[in-house]
Amino acid sequence: MALRNQPTTPPKRRQPPAKTPEGREMQLMAYAMDLAEQQLIDGTATSQVITHFLKAASSRDQLEKTRIEAEIRLQEARRQNLMGQEDMKQLMEDALKAMTIYQGRDDEY
Repeated sequence: MALRNQPTTPPKRRQPPAKTPEGREMQLMAYAMDLAEQQLIDGTATSQVITHFLKAASSRDQLEKTRIEAEIRLQEARRQNLMGQEDMKQLMEDALKAMTIYQGRDDEY
């Protein structure tokens, strides 16, 4: 009878499922990362797992992440700029209305 490989670490107690979908997703990702780590340590990782982590560690992937983060910041700045323009337009309209009322004319706008 062949001996089974004993786990190198004691089994972890299972946590209850997270209450939110985002928390559950994070929990499952953590489990998957732990499993992939254990497979890499044991030498039982598939070529897909190895390739995934090699690709994630590459400088090209790091640059791609940096580029995506910069694009997100740029989009947020553009959104803030548009919101500021809308606020400025409303402020100018209110100022024009106030000036016409102050001059004694009816509200023509």
